[in-house]
Amino acid sequence: MPTTLVGIDVGGTFTDFALLEDGRLRVHKETTTPADQSQAILTGLTRMGILAAPEGHPTADAELAPHSDAPYSFAHGTTIATNALLERQGARTALLTTAGFVDVIEIGRQNRPHLYELHQRRPAPLTPPDLRFEAIERLDIHGAVLTPLDEKALYRTAAAIAAAEPESLAICFLFSFRNPRHEQRAARILRQACPRLPISLSSDILPEHREYERTATTVINAYLRPLVSRYLERLSDTLGAPIRVMQSNGGAMGTAQAAQEPARLVLSGPAGGVVGAFRLAQLAMASPPPSRALQGRAIQPVKEGQGARGRIITFDMGGTSTDVALCPHTIPRTTESEVAGLPLRLPIIDIHTVGAGGGSLARVDVGGGLRVGPESAGAVPGPVCYGRGGQQPTVTDANLALGRLDAGQFLGGSGALALDVTAAESALADLGARLGGLSVQEAALGVARVANATMERALRRVSVERGYDPRDFILVPFGGAGPLHACDLADALGVPYIFLPPAPGVLSALGLLIADVAHESSQTLLIEAEKLAARPSPLQEKIAALAERVQTVLTAEGISAPALEASLDIRYRGQSYELSVPLAHPATSAAVRQSIEAFHAAHAARYGYAMRDETVEIVTVRLRGAGPGVELHLTREALGPPDANRARVGTKPIWFRSDSPDESACYDRARLRPGHRFDGPAIIFQFDTTIIVAPGWAACVDERHNLWLARANG
Repeated sequence: MPTTLVGIDVGGTFTDFALLEDGRLRVHKETTTPADQSQAILTGLTRMGILAAPEGHPTADAELAPHSDAPYSFAHGTTIATNALLERQGARTALLTTAGFVDVIEIGRQNRPHLYELHQRRPAPLTPPDLRFEAIERLDIHGAVLTPLDEKALYRTAAAIAAAEPESLAICFLFSFRNPRHEQRAARILRQACPRLPISLSSDILPEHREYERTATTVINAYLRPLVSRYLERLSDTLGAPIRVMQSNGGAMGTAQAAQEPARLVLSGPAGGVVGAFRLAQLAMASPPPSRALQGRAIQPVKEGQGARGRIITFDMGGTSTDVALCPHTIPRTTESEVAGLPLRLPIIDIHTVGAGGGSLARVDVGGGLRVGPESAGAVPGPVCYGRGGQQPTVTDANLALGRLDAGQFLGGSGALALDVTAAESALADLGARLGGLSVQEAALGVARVANATMERALRRVSVERGYDPRDFILVPFGGAGPLHACDLADALGVPYIFLPPAPGVLSALGLLIADVAHESSQTLLIEAEKLAARPSPLQEKIAALAERVQTVLTAEGISAPALEASLDIRYRGQSYELSVPLAHPATSAAVRQSIEAFHAAHAARYGYAMRDETVEIVTVRLRGAGPGVELHLTREALGPPDANRARVGTKPIWFRSDSPDESACYDRARLRPGHRFDGPAIIFQFDTTIIVAPGWAACVDERHNLWLARANG
């Protein structure tokens, strides 16, 4: 087993590193290199001493070589798949489908994203009309052959595909989720004609019903495959050590599987943050601080290893966007998602994203109103205060002008990135002039408040709009900018507690290390629930086949005995959506009936009613296999006296309102010890982020060096 584990999370502005070595955690941040993400990774690893640069080469040189005697293993969260979809920079992709169905990918669903817009604009398909090809074949709804695959015609089609010179191919035949033989035979023929052409089969990627979603998801996989494969191959060759990549569902997988199914990586980075936040909150709530340290308000302890009974809302604010997720006892997952206007039906953590981050650009719109985001300064040129050519003020510039960031303490005061306060204030002065003569601080407060409003809507979207009261949850802010805005958002939502682990600025990178190694597979059933409850053998056969498929993938990752969890997607007959509920093992008649009851309860909780007299249909069975990731053990230290003066490093004025600043205490988090307690307003410095304790909030440190913030009143 490797003794040194490195988590690498690529964000829009910074690439974060978390290194676990013999139980010790080291963190690092490097400016992201958008043109080639691997450059920032290699530079950061070199500066951490993990890679050695050949003599005569700069540290950012691509020819870096790892130490020969260092037993390293890497976990990686990447935005390369997401960016390729958003920017339409994937491969030139062809589609082969059943004759008569080549335009399914363009017709899609007749939804109206903008109800009152007369001329709806939808994103163009990833495959243009001249790269869509037909195969003469047809199956019925049960998978029986109506029209055999015309192989002679397919050989001619293969020649046409080769002549079109696509970089990747998606094959999606009608009802292939029932019977994959035609797709598999077509793939063999195409591989003979185009031996170097990557081919993605819908029966492998998504063996589920709904033709448009299955086609779109398979095309996404094909579209991403060449780009992701080249990136992972180049990174693997350079590092010369095992790499696991975070999937959108919160589980990790090896680079070989990731290269085959890159569609599973679309929310790779944000997923790591949710996993890390949930696991660290689990550990922390096993022994929360005493109520006297939290304004007299107690947190109910949770037994380790039994799951978090306390509920959290994760709030990940980076440089370009904010990702939020509500975790009611467990990490939420869904199979209904959309990326860049395209449906993606693979399992993902249920994360809601908005275009508000530290690099979000502030501007005045045509009506004279202040707008912030979704456009971002990104890593290049970055905020104005970075001094890299940025001219338009950002949220980071606003926080610096308000005193919520400190130029001398940024990135731990290392001097790796000097912040230009004068440049930020100048840009905000220009913005204030366009807003009717506002001062620098008034303009900066406006930028912060508009960004907060966007993020508050996102938090309400995953809580209030789904029937959850945010006052019953703990807010877990992370990312480089999350702890700066946490108190404002908690006040707006009425959240009583904020939880900050030791390194919140790189929590996504740490989450990559502790994530399970996982694989999920599914199969459509489309059968009445009572029929399956009376005779569960078809379900048992499907689960056995899925288990074999999952086991094969995980065995290649070194997981010999994965834990298996089954679930069913269930609906009332006539509905066009399903709810997923657990299925007990083994899948007996009693287990199926338990799932039916769980569905009624889930429907009542989600939609306010249940229809127990209606026919219930089981649509899809899912199986998730997982092997444990790194077991995280944080050192515990007995609580000491509450006086935190030894960690205090001065005071500074911070603007929380426009009339005057508040003189606020400054603390060095590295000096804070378990038991320390202090009241806001205050600012806490650490390498990976800056934490603001707003007026009316109190902070204390628990046994594991976690920081808890509590509101001074209800």
